[in-house]
Amino acid sequence: MSVEHKLRVLHEALDNCRACSTVIGPVVHGPPVVSPVLIVGQAPGPREGKIGRPFAWTAGKTLFKWFEQATGQTEERVRERIYFSAVARCFPGKAKSGGDRKPDPTEIANCRPFLEKETTLLKPLLVVPVGTLAIEQVLTHKGPLAPVIGKRFQTTYHGHLTDVICLPHPSGASTWHRVSPGKELLLKALDLIAAHPAIQQAFTC
Repeated sequence: MSVEHKLRVLHEALDNCRACSTVIGPVVHGPPVVSPVLIVGQAPGPREGKIGRPFAWTAGKTLFKWFEQATGQTEERVRERIYFSAVARCFPGKAKSGGDRKPDPTEIANCRPFLEKETTLLKPLLVVPVGTLAIEQVLTHKGPLAPVIGKRFQTTYHGHLTDVICLPHPSGASTWHRVSPGKELLLKALDLIAAHPAIQQAFTC
C-alpha cells in the first residue's frame, strides 16, 4: 500500500472522528500529499470547515504570501506539494475574550495519534510549526517567539528526527510579525525555509 493510499485511509478515520464533544466540526485536513515538508498549524478557524481546507481564510492569505515570498510558488502549488496538518482538526469555538479558543489538552491529546501517524508515514525532512501552540507541541518551547523564529532546529518529533523552522501565527489579530523584532525574524525564517533542501525537493520532484 502506497503512502498516499495510507494517508487516504487515515483521512477517512479523521473524517469519522467524534472524540471531542467540545469542538465544532467538521474535521478539516488537506489532501494526502506525499511531501518532505510538514506544516503544523493550531486548529481550523470558524470558516475552514465550510470551505473544507486548512488556512483558507485571512490567516491563510498571509501564510501563502509568506510562502510565495520564500519560494516563488503560488498557493495552489504550495497546497499541491506541502502536507498541511494541525494540532487539532476541528474548530474549537470562540473564547470568552471573543477570539478563537485554543484547543485544550484533551482535544490536543485526541488529535495527537493522527498527527503522529502522519509524521510516521511522511518522515518529513522539515517540519514548520505555525504559531505558539504548534511550536510548543513540536519543540516543547513555551514563551516568547523571538528565541525560536529565524532559527533552524533539529528535534525528534513523534519518533522521527527532523529539522524545524518555526513561523509566527499569520493571524490578523497578531502584530508580532509586523513590528520589530518580529518582522526581521520572520524574514530570516522565510530565508531559511527557502534554502532548506526539503523545499527544493518538494517543488522540483
